[in-house]
Amino acid sequence: MPIRIGTNVSSIAAQNALEKNFDRREHAIKSLASGKRIVKASDDAAGFSIAENLRAQKRGLAASERNIQDAISFIQVAEGSMNEQNNILIRMRELAIQAASDTVSDVERGFLNKEFTQLSEELDRIANSTSYGQQKLLAGEVKEFEFQVGTKNDENDRINFTLEADARADALGVNGLDIEDQDDALDSLSDIDEGLSRIAGMRAEFGSIQSRLHIAAGHAATQYENVAAAHSNVADADVAKETAELTQANILSDMGVAVLAQANQNPLQAQRLIMNL
Repeated sequence: MPIRIGTNVSSIAAQNALEKNFDRREHAIKSLASGKRIVKASDDAAGFSIAENLRAQKRGLAASERNIQDAISFIQVAEGSMNEQNNILIRMRELAIQAASDTVSDVERGFLNKEFTQLSEELDRIANSTSYGQQKLLAGEVKEFEFQVGTKNDENDRINFTLEADARADALGVNGLDIEDQDDALDSLSDIDEGLSRIAGMRAEFGSIQSRLHIAAGHAATQYENVAAAHSNVADADVAKETAELTQANILSDMGVAVLAQANQNPLQAQRLIMNL
């Protein structure tokens, strides 16, 4: 091969190869350090775009899951309070049945009525105090709620719910009842039964929307899992592959340095030829 001093072609070739191997090693190190296959957009422009879209979708699904869980909590607050009201009505019914019997004297019936009255007041207090944030849930306030359970501005990504529950004693038909005498105790039974029926109807309404929200939560969780897997396939680094790439790049870089050192000796051979003249 020709021996030149002005242009060391072998050295240039060795430098080019060494630079490429240094780039491969740098990319492998960054990939392993970050856990990302695509360290910068130029690594895979199309893959980077797909990965970012999937990442946005994944984050949106995570937010949707939180919305659904918040909506379930919203419903559970109301349903939990109504469960206690239901227990109160059952106890009031129990007291009324007890007071309706001749085995109870008027004095004892008066004692039973004290508890009966306190329970009725507590029934009202629960209805007026149960709230989620600033929204009262059982005081008869009618309001439309819209729960965002998807990731798009589409009606299929929302669940609508109309709140119109009124669990106050007056709405349940048990306001002003007493069991101070036997006839009043007997008369109160039908009113309490009607109140229990109304409570059951409202709880069924809350239960149905809660059941729907649980299904929506499961669907959102499945979507998140699948989108996360797709994003991982596109964006995440294959550690085994990147480790092998780093090892190979290290070996080739070391060899490139050695070869470059040898290539830089070529002009000295020309010098020796001239000196031997």
